[in-house]
Amino acid sequence: MEIKLKKLLENAKLEIDSADSMDILEKTRVKYLGKKGELTEVLRGMGALSPEERPIVGKVANEVRESIQSLLDDAKTMIKDKVLENRLHKETIDITMPGKEIKIGKKHPLTQALDELKSIFIGMGFKVAEGPEVETVYYNFDALNAPANHPSRDMRDTFYINKDVVLRTQTSPVQVRVMERIKPPIRIISPGRCFRNDTPDATHSPMFHQLEGLVIDKGITLGDLKGTLEVFAKAFLGTQTEIKFRPHHFPFTEPSAEVDASCFKCGGKGCNFCKGSGWIELLGAGMVHPNVLRNCGIDPEEYSGFAFGMGIDRLTMLKYGIDDIRLFFENDMRFLNQF
Repeated sequence: MEIKLKKLLENAKLEIDSADSMDILEKTRVKYLGKKGELTEVLRGMGALSPEERPIVGKVANEVRESIQSLLDDAKTMIKDKVLENRLHKETIDITMPGKEIKIGKKHPLTQALDELKSIFIGMGFKVAEGPEVETVYYNFDALNAPANHPSRDMRDTFYINKDVVLRTQTSPVQVRVMERIKPPIRIISPGRCFRNDTPDATHSPMFHQLEGLVIDKGITLGDLKGTLEVFAKAFLGTQTEIKFRPHHFPFTEPSAEVDASCFKCGGKGCNFCKGSGWIELLGAGMVHPNVLRNCGIDPEEYSGFAFGMGIDRLTMLKYGIDDIRLFFENDMRFLNQF
């Protein structure tokens, strides 16, 4: 049996030396050391040996197994080295070739504008509040003093999920949720996406971005609102910017106003950008309606406040002279790379 084992080792060595791939090497391992391999077959005959011969043959068998395994390990290392050498030879890098340009991403112009707006208002002590984009009719209309016959509640203007759930048409519901949850003083901005049933054109989109602000405290006046918006306008549009209020109507504020800014292109002298008026419509604002305060559990006899809302898309278009809102959503890199 010792002779068989030594012969088996010689044969294994010849096959291992001639193996030129990992697949062939694995087949050789299974042939000699596998559960049904040749070494196992030889060892099955040890039962016929005398007690004196078994330890001797067992020792030789272990030496043969270790020798074959060592040969296999050495062969694996050699084959791996050859494969690596061939790969390095085939994949030689020409260091004289120009490298590939790595294009670095950048923020979307709407995101840039939003970041700037948040920075301005956070600098004035506002905190950022967020809420759901799928809202209930109560938070989107009822709590904001919009009566059942208000035009904005028409299905031609609002996306209804069902009769009680809508895609929010403004971020004002966030203000209601904050007023319900937090006692005054309150000073927040609520940026986010809004949805209205508009046909897309140069100035309208069914999905747009809005930023609203809310301040509730004792003794808040219209003068506080005007001062806040003046600081915002000068920071966002330029230090020479002036603002003016025009009377308007919003169901959730009283009194209400449209806020115009002096044209930052011509300095208020009149140009094509402002259509010769010297003023640009900027946003809507007003003092929070007493009914809205009551709906949120705040006593209007003790507290007052102001609110304002602006379209981020519109402000971005004004600031950069963009004439079509659809450009923000078309993902044309020729347009986006300009910012």
